[in-house]
Amino acid sequence: MTTDQSDAAADPRPTDGSSAEPKAAEPKAAEPKAAEPKAAEPATEGSTAGNPKPTAAEPKPAEPKAEKPTAEKHTAGEPKAGDRGAEAKAEAKAAAAATPAAAGTGERAAPGKVPDGTAAEANTSAAESDPKKAAVTAPASPKWMFWRKAATDGKPADGKVTEGKAADGKAAGDRSAEDRWGAFGPEPERVPTGVGRVGRAVGRTAVHEWTLAVVGSVLLAVAMTWPALRHPLQTLPQDYWDPSLQAWQMAWSGHILLTNPGQLWHANTFFPESWSFAFSDTLLGYAPAGMIGTGPEAAILRYNILFVLAHALATFGAYALARQLGAGRIGGAVAGVGFAYAPWLLAQAGHLHVISNGGIPLALAMLARGHGWSLRYGYRPARRHEGWAYAGWLVAAWQLSLGFGIGLLFAYFLAGTVLVAAVVWFLRRYLVRPVKHPFGVRLLVADLVGGAIFAAVGLLLAVPYFKVADLHPQAERTLGDVAIYSPPWSGFFTAPEESRIWGGLHAGARELLPWSPEMTLLPGFVLYALALGGLFFSVWRLRHRLLMFAGVVVTMILAMGTEFFGGTWTYAPLFEYLPGWNGIRTPGRLMLWATLLLGLLAAGAVTAVCIRVRELAAQRIPSWPGPWLRLATLLPLLLVLVEGLNATPHPVVPQQPAAMRTVNGPLLVLPSSQNHDQPVMLWSTSKFQDLVNGGSGFTPLQLEQVREVSVNFPDQTSIDYLRTLGVHNVLVVRDQIAGTPWEANIDKAVDQFGITREELGDTVVYRL
Repeated sequence: MTTDQSDAAADPRPTDGSSAEPKAAEPKAAEPKAAEPKAAEPATEGSTAGNPKPTAAEPKPAEPKAEKPTAEKHTAGEPKAGDRGAEAKAEAKAAAAATPAAAGTGERAAPGKVPDGTAAEANTSAAESDPKKAAVTAPASPKWMFWRKAATDGKPADGKVTEGKAADGKAAGDRSAEDRWGAFGPEPERVPTGVGRVGRAVGRTAVHEWTLAVVGSVLLAVAMTWPALRHPLQTLPQDYWDPSLQAWQMAWSGHILLTNPGQLWHANTFFPESWSFAFSDTLLGYAPAGMIGTGPEAAILRYNILFVLAHALATFGAYALARQLGAGRIGGAVAGVGFAYAPWLLAQAGHLHVISNGGIPLALAMLARGHGWSLRYGYRPARRHEGWAYAGWLVAAWQLSLGFGIGLLFAYFLAGTVLVAAVVWFLRRYLVRPVKHPFGVRLLVADLVGGAIFAAVGLLLAVPYFKVADLHPQAERTLGDVAIYSPPWSGFFTAPEESRIWGGLHAGARELLPWSPEMTLLPGFVLYALALGGLFFSVWRLRHRLLMFAGVVVTMILAMGTEFFGGTWTYAPLFEYLPGWNGIRTPGRLMLWATLLLGLLAAGAVTAVCIRVRELAAQRIPSWPGPWLRLATLLPLLLVLVEGLNATPHPVVPQQPAAMRTVNGPLLVLPSSQNHDQPVMLWSTSKFQDLVNGGSGFTPLQLEQVREVSVNFPDQTSIDYLRTLGVHNVLVVRDQIAGTPWEANIDKAVDQFGITREELGDTVVYRL
């Protein structure tokens, strides 16, 4: 059969030239893609497309292709006349009409049969007889669809089947199998359950830098203050005088805030004095801890725990400040350890209000974080966060509530910092090299509100001290008092006897100091060396290094008090004109600020060394000895720790007499003196009955008179005087009267005085 005959066989029109229209509205199979014209081949039976029921072709007169309507189907292998765009459109329409018809039935079409009356999509016989023609006739599947699985009924994804073969020539069973390369791909991420999400969050938190810093600070504090927690119910660090007073202060504030907050400043000691809680720094910020437990043992345990935690907070606070300013982790650790465990602070182990200084660097770190400021990277507006600013001001207010001994200078430092920052910001924004640095309304509000809270706390805490100053003029400090505690320059290189490393070696130097407990101010020789190196090699800018060095010099000069040329141009003006400064009698405690600045200088040097070590390790091939170099960067930290080792004694506190748990007040406990009365205050934490006894930074005139009159107790003079004060009971503790006048009078008959005498254990109770 010729090609013309094949065209005639594919043409359904009559051959007599009548005007019969071709059949329409019947779905047709997709036309083959005519990429290149091919030579005409004899058509086999059933090779026509477009006839729903193909039969053997009958000879018909050939018609010219030009007269063939465009809706007619061309025989496979013949190029279509006209443009290729029309051909592509017709092909797409035919494929769209055929595919839904087969897919909509939900059944698989039989080979060589058009489903649901649609046009045949492939000529099976032609495909079997001529594979090349089948390749031209069958529509090609996109290559990116090779991975798609067949339907659940074995039908290919496009709904077409040709003689049990898939469109890409693979068996249908192979198409339904999983991709053989899927085993090499990553496993799909599992959707976590609620427990899994919580576990992941806990895990991320547990290994976070700040979590590790907190845990490390606490564990290090336990080790460095050991044996503070060996016998936490019976012993106190350094001595049992001032620590007993401070243990009572925390117990009193917690007790009275739960029972009668209005009487906070009118404590049960120093009866009948008022405002007696303001006779010394109050540690009021620890009042929440004082609400837990009652009695002397609970008070001692509370003190020892807070003693350890105060060291941990100091370490963490200085670490956070150094990190916020731009130091590395090891550099921050050096700053934290150097600040918390400086040798001179070992002499202050009995003064919890001095040890509790961690709020200072922590508040500064939070405020710097909230304002997006770093010493190393400058001002970064994108890092501003008003929440950190609020937190910084609150921590600062809490630190101030622990006492004005170190809190007063902190308040002045914050006020000066705010003033300088405001002036510099104004100048740089409007006058000198104007640059519009954004600040933000919310951050401004945070500073205003936080600053107001800080100022309000300071003023409220200052009111009772002003009252005490009015009621007790003798409590006012003078420059003469300051001179007693002013250290010479040699004190900055002398360690206290509580230092395990330098204590014994510096015994001779301490003998030359008038009052060594407040004059041994060595921050550590290693810290000195690291800070000195930080002046020349550091990550801090030169001007910042010079400013910190100037701060060290200024604070050390102020710490010398009147020893620096009489303090005429240094300490004396501050003492005379700054409000509250005349309440500071121990200028050596200003060494706290010099220690912090030395730690920051050292942190800059250590960070620079660590960066250089990493660079050297990265350049070496192989990296050895890189690990050893990195390990060597821990050496400064270890040396600072070694200098902070303590030899602090932990004496056993005198046991509370049983009478203190039963006898009501107001009462007087004899013997009475500054050192005797402080444990008595601790004993009163069981009942908090009114006590004439008391110990603080000064002694009221009335208490001095009581001690003078009661030397010969029991006698008529002392009994009458105590009755006028409202005292109902007097307790004489037998195991503390050896070598005192009461040793001879304790067994004296008292019937002639109109009082009664009762033995309660080792205590004699006189009822007036």
